[in-house]
Amino acid sequence: MITTSEILQTLQMIDHQKLDVRTITMGISLLSCVSDDESALCVRVYDRITRQAENLVKVGRAIESEFGVPIVNKRISVTPVALITGAIRHPAKVAQALDKAARETGVDFIGGYSALVHKGITAADRRLIESIPEALSATEYLCSSVNVGSTRAGIDMDAVRMMGDVIKQTAARTADKSGLGCAKLVVFCNAVEDNPFMAGAFHGIGESDCAINVGVSGPGVVKVALEGMRGRPFDEVAETIKRTAFHITRVGQLVALEASRRLNVPFGIVDLSLAPTPAVGDSVAAILEEMGLETCGAHGTTAALALLNDAVKKGGVMASSHVGGLSGAFIPVSEDIGMIQAAEKGVLSLEKLEAMTCVCSVGLDMIAIPGDTPAETIAAIIADEAAIGMVNGKTTAVRVIPAPGTQTGDRVEFGGLLGHAPVIPVRPQSAAGFIHRGGRIPAPLHSLRN
Repeated sequence: MITTSEILQTLQMIDHQKLDVRTITMGISLLSCVSDDESALCVRVYDRITRQAENLVKVGRAIESEFGVPIVNKRISVTPVALITGAIRHPAKVAQALDKAARETGVDFIGGYSALVHKGITAADRRLIESIPEALSATEYLCSSVNVGSTRAGIDMDAVRMMGDVIKQTAARTADKSGLGCAKLVVFCNAVEDNPFMAGAFHGIGESDCAINVGVSGPGVVKVALEGMRGRPFDEVAETIKRTAFHITRVGQLVALEASRRLNVPFGIVDLSLAPTPAVGDSVAAILEEMGLETCGAHGTTAALALLNDAVKKGGVMASSHVGGLSGAFIPVSEDIGMIQAAEKGVLSLEKLEAMTCVCSVGLDMIAIPGDTPAETIAAIIADEAAIGMVNGKTTAVRVIPAPGTQTGDRVEFGGLLGHAPVIPVRPQSAAGFIHRGGRIPAPLHSLRN
């Protein structure tokens, strides 16, 4: 039962504190589309998506209007494409079909041009990974992801090396847009199957034929709530965040259930992730600074982020029986005005961001690095982040943009929700010898849980 006071409080959050439903994402299985004929496969993929999602945007806009809740994006995620392209030679043709379907349905993004290679690489996986630079440079709405490690399997270092090269190639092929293709490409360890957020969304093989997943975001709401807690002990800070996260998740639950009913599609999960935007007042960094840090990135930042992430999850779980996805705090540098300012001051370094990923929801996200950064260095960054995820049994990811022609201190503009980012330095020492060993880093001992 939602009370009158909760409704009024929610309206205040929407009107003045930038609470929004960041995305309604429809997950669609493409397993029924499999064919050894490229043209037939592309037609089946296009038809399946456009039939299933034909009303997604219309329903999202209707809910937004009737409930007064901003729904920023409407998105689609599909079965990891490498799983349906084993019998064809050119997976990039499927990328075009996906992009065409996204345009037809009117969604903002479509995710799932993906491969899961945490224990080994099939021929289909290899073809898809090698096609990513072409696919992302020739499409508008498509997002791509590759899972290179897991706590149970270890880290596939051959895949890590490939992704270093793929990121460099993708940046080069989208150089006229400051390497924008890399902003639509993420490399995971322990990827989840019900993530509604791009660029990492895909519809997992353990999912139903179709599902509605909703991602809610409200950094501004949490920031305002903590303004009344200045000087109070951390126990009370955590309780305040939990209560606030509860209210935010209730909004997501309401929207998810209504979208599920109107679209006649099963409700999947609510992902409560404090995903920032470049707008002032919508920053995760500002929450951390409200806890008493002069600047995000100062000593104490990791501890503050750990408290925030944990409290958000605890509050969200009480508000919905199906909280999932990534749920917690995101730290995408280019999308958070506080992170941008901290990076411009030199306080927020790549090393500090890496430490913060040990306790946040995802990982190194939307970080611009010099365009001449070697592929092996990018691969080493991926390996470090994957190791954090593997050992800690959590999802970690890397979305870096080696913006062509840029150097440390330059600024890269992406626009919209992707914002802008200062180009931050990477260590110049080579990791080539490490990366070219290949093979697989074994899973940690605590992965043997059975």
